[in-house]
Amino acid sequence: MQTSSNAASIGSDRSPTPTERPIVRRQAAFVVLTFLGMVGGLLGGWFGAPESVVWGSYAVAYVFGGWYGLKESIRAIREPAVEIDLLMILAALGALFIGAPFEGAMLLFLFSLSGVLEEYAIGRSRTAIRSLIEMRPESARILRDGVETTTPIDDVEVGDVFVVRPGDRLPLDGVVESGESTVDQSSLTGESVPVTKEPGDEVFSGTINETGSLEVRVTRKAEESAISRLINMVERAQEKRAPTQQLIDRFEQPYVMSVLAMTAVAVALPITVLNHSFEPTFYRAMTLMVAASPCAVIISTPAAVLSAISAGGRQGVLFKGGEHIETAGNVDAVAFDKTGTLTEGNTRLTDVSARGAVSGDGGSVRGELVAGESLTDEQLLAIAAAVQSRSEHHLAEATVEAARERGLEIPAATGFEAVVGKGVHATVEGRTIHIGNPRYVRTELEGRSVDGLEAGLDAVRDLERGGKTSVLVVEETDDRLRVLGWLAFSDTIRADAAETIERLRERGVEQIVMLTGDNERVAQYIAEELGIDEVYAELLPEEKVDHIEALQGRHEAVAMVGDGVNDAPALATADISIGMGGAGTDVALETADIVLMSDRLDRLPYAFALSKETRRTLYINFAIAFGAIAIMIVAILTAGIPLPVAVVGHEGSTVLVSLIGLRLLRFDG
Repeated sequence: MQTSSNAASIGSDRSPTPTERPIVRRQAAFVVLTFLGMVGGLLGGWFGAPESVVWGSYAVAYVFGGWYGLKESIRAIREPAVEIDLLMILAALGALFIGAPFEGAMLLFLFSLSGVLEEYAIGRSRTAIRSLIEMRPESARILRDGVETTTPIDDVEVGDVFVVRPGDRLPLDGVVESGESTVDQSSLTGESVPVTKEPGDEVFSGTINETGSLEVRVTRKAEESAISRLINMVERAQEKRAPTQQLIDRFEQPYVMSVLAMTAVAVALPITVLNHSFEPTFYRAMTLMVAASPCAVIISTPAAVLSAISAGGRQGVLFKGGEHIETAGNVDAVAFDKTGTLTEGNTRLTDVSARGAVSGDGGSVRGELVAGESLTDEQLLAIAAAVQSRSEHHLAEATVEAARERGLEIPAATGFEAVVGKGVHATVEGRTIHIGNPRYVRTELEGRSVDGLEAGLDAVRDLERGGKTSVLVVEETDDRLRVLGWLAFSDTIRADAAETIERLRERGVEQIVMLTGDNERVAQYIAEELGIDEVYAELLPEEKVDHIEALQGRHEAVAMVGDGVNDAPALATADISIGMGGAGTDVALETADIVLMSDRLDRLPYAFALSKETRRTLYINFAIAFGAIAIMIVAILTAGIPLPVAVVGHEGSTVLVSLIGLRLLRFDG
């Protein structure tokens, strides 16, 4: 069975390569030869065959049944270490030594058979992820000078354009250049409904084009595609052992030594102290050795954890390590970022109000910024866009986009500086323009008189009561500050946010919190709509960390859900960090412990449910594994059950826990 070596290979989740598959088939062939040798020896003894035939048959069983176990035992001893394989080899040789070759052959047969069955079970979870590679075509129809050329995907460069027809799988990641269609992304993101794609939309390799033809410009090379990165992430994830697995790994060596010591005592004590005869004493000691071997315990954790990681991958949930599966099952408090997490993140500018606005055609900004002179709304927007064009904040992007949609000329800005979580400022037309929330005005412009500040704050408060995020635009000339106007932005609450929060409560989450840098009124508005327990607004990144630590003081495990960028400190502090990232979002893939690949918030309850089911499966497997050991040891000491029964109990429990773990492959929440 090579349980220890299997566990090691399971940890890396490396699927058999074409050169390794014959080795697996060879193991199966060895099992058949072991069985034939065992049966040949038994029947030869019954029917009085020559001893050479009987012992020759048993020799076949011992050689082929113990081949891989002996190799693993020798490898381990050289490290040096002792593993379960050594226990099985010693027990089989012990049975042979006392004249019970059939029992030893039966042990080796079931031992090697269970190893093949375990390899099959674990291979199923490997295949569930590795089969993603097979979904990606080996070639693409590249369009060059109007002519389609079939090209291996490894030879395709970024910027090339390929063609996909209805029913084709997309070979590479890219952006639609022309055409409209629907694309089935379920293999990558878990989305059950095909997604409409049109020019400008991103598409991913391995997904299926359904209704129309598309021309797609390549944005990533084959090895950098979403599906390749997903597979690499899962492989690295499965190298990270779960806490239970780590405990078992530490437990294996001393346990095996204890079993060897117990066997030695079971031989020596009855003979030297109780004057028992050697042969039955030694036979019972070998039976105890088999019964006490922890094969089922060793295999129970990786069988369940790997199956869970594979099941999550098919549902668009990437667990980046077995440790995160176990931890997620303990989560009883969840903290959400607002923008891009509970809301769509498609922030739009909704209001532009210049203080004391005058009519105008929105012409050149130059000459309009005269002290005391009012601006038009268009001029205010152009000025704000000039400052915000240097920022990557979602509000800044919305400002610039609105100015461009209105066809405004955006002047140049210099000396741009940002104050994280508060605002920005830059020089436009020789004057410093500040754009920020009320906190920015209070702290950065503290102690200085700002003309029109009260009117601006009143306007901002009114807008925020309607659930809009608002900022002030302030002009600084010499020592004079005046409010030029204000901007308001709105975002859309995710359609599945309320249902997700309700399902989280059903899954046992006790407290749901929002942590946001947005203002208090907007945050409260969103929280009331969704039924969130606590809201902490106008937070800087380090303040979010403080709130996460406070939650950790009151709860067993705290999860933070965010975009993986602005919330990086809080995500790093939480017990579990969950990234809202579509299939192509590099940062979310790299930073979070768990990634919602489809960018669907409703996958979060599924992730927690899968984690809880995995923990439950581990408890069941441990109960079976340790229960079988305890029952057999008691039965051996009290009823004297024979070695074949102990072998069946030992190997049967090992196969059973593997199959129970494999059930998680079908978990759908």
